[in-house]
Amino acid sequence: MEHNELKIDVRSEIGRLDAVLLHRPGAEVENMTPRNVQRALYSDILNLSIAQTEYEQLSGVLSKLSRVYEVRDLLVKVLDQWKPRADLIHRICAAEEVLPYIDQLMAMPSSELARVLIEGLPARIDTLTAYLRNEYYALYPLYNFYFTRDAAVTIGNQALICRMANKVRMRESLIMDAIYRYSGAFECSVVDANAEEPDSSEIIMEGGDIIIAREDILIVGNGVRTTPQGIDFIVDRFCCCNPDARMNVIVQQLPSQPESFIHLDMVFTLLDKDKCMIFKPLIMRANQYQTVHIVIEGGKVSSIRPVAGLLPALRSLGMDLKPLVCGGDDDWDQEREQWHSGANFFAFAPGKVITYARNIHTLEELDRSGFEIVKASDFIAGKHQDCISGDGLCAIAIDGSELPRGGGGARCMTMPLSRQKVNW
Repeated sequence: MEHNELKIDVRSEIGRLDAVLLHRPGAEVENMTPRNVQRALYSDILNLSIAQTEYEQLSGVLSKLSRVYEVRDLLVKVLDQWKPRADLIHRICAAEEVLPYIDQLMAMPSSELARVLIEGLPARIDTLTAYLRNEYYALYPLYNFYFTRDAAVTIGNQALICRMANKVRMRESLIMDAIYRYSGAFECSVVDANAEEPDSSEIIMEGGDIIIAREDILIVGNGVRTTPQGIDFIVDRFCCCNPDARMNVIVQQLPSQPESFIHLDMVFTLLDKDKCMIFKPLIMRANQYQTVHIVIEGGKVSSIRPVAGLLPALRSLGMDLKPLVCGGDDDWDQEREQWHSGANFFAFAPGKVITYARNIHTLEELDRSGFEIVKASDFIAGKHQDCISGDGLCAIAIDGSELPRGGGGARCMTMPLSRQKVNW
């Protein structure tokens, strides 16, 4: 074992952040046209230069708070090793039905290969079949990879490699699996849902739906990106593995429309030991979407029952959370700001969070609840450092005109690798 390996350890959503995995959006975001924007799962085409400028605020803040790992750097380390390189390339080419490209990819230098695997590989038009397919890419660009939260999940000392809902994102999971196993950066065990259930199209889960509320409480969204079968897989592999522990899994059903409800963390995120951000119409008002409480005792499921909502279920387990409302008091503002990831917060310590500056009514809600609002540019410049070291509440606001158009916020763009224990 290398001495510089980081031990993966994530047991809450709010513990002080020690390390995080990011992917800076690059040319893959621009390798898109109106014809393939729907395939990319976007609602619009991003302006890359503006998106990168905004992303520099996120990465700049996090680099002052924790150790930052970059996906591309770690991928190069994987590709520098012949067998991991060969295994990854074969998995990708088999999954995307481009096996004739294996030799071309294997011959590339590691840095160039990493670029191609992320930014896309143009197709060879050397046969009539290739010509008539009318596809520019053999390997499509990973337009969504800057949302590092979705392809893998860190739970305790383990990494779950997700089996994602859309085939266009499968390569993200395969790359994350290779990074956790072979980059030499991390010490952890790996559970790869793609390898364990290769033939089950029903077992699907994504990280935006998986929230570690407390060491004994997992909250999982059940919607278009995480199926009941996917949740059963998580329960079996992660919650039933310790016969001496009692685990609680709270399942929240999600609407399939609008597309801004894509994951649980678009309507509910934790801010502090006793505070959360919610989209009120779904989390607090009567609706058709069930909340289900699964109890695991002695290494097996002991009960599955409906409960009266997410917040009451957590309250019954000793987590009495004050809900702050995305968009504030007005229904119109709630819908508008939820659409732009107004409920999607990333906590880097208890009561200390990152969010978008554009959602002004949500920021006003935070201000009324005692949060100091800090511009990301000011924090990076060395101002307001006391908000990090002190006990007060604070929200660091990053610019977000382009990044939210990809369909996510600060939590979506961050994969925590290690957090400190929370003193509950």
